[in-house]
Amino acid sequence: MIMLILSLIVAVEHLGIMLLEMFGTPQQQAQAFDMPLEYVKQAPARVALANQGIYNGMLGVLLILSFLLFHGAVLVIVLRLLLGFIVVVALYGGMTATRKIWLVQLLPAALALLVTFL
Repeated sequence: MIMLILSLIVAVEHLGIMLLEMFGTPQQQAQAFDMPLEYVKQAPARVALANQGIYNGMLGVLLILSFLLFHGAVLVIVLRLLLGFIVVVALYGGMTATRKIWLVQLLPAALALLVTFL
């Protein structure tokens, strides 16, 4: 049960990140992602954030769909795969963009992934 709750939290979080990346104001995005406001206002940066947003959104959707499509051992394997992807991406993002990613994305995903092994 804890595995499902933590995985659902990660899914909802990724949907929220998607909304911020795709539809947030430049001020919200600059603050959330530790980027200069002038940079975030540029059209190429807006497109890049929206593109990144769709990836985060799809990870959230896939986590939610996995609850509906899979059960038992198969569900655990699928959750491990998706949460593992998120952990790797968050590790990289924390090293290259902002360390805040480690707290916001890596920690919840790593905890959820850890629980799948218990």
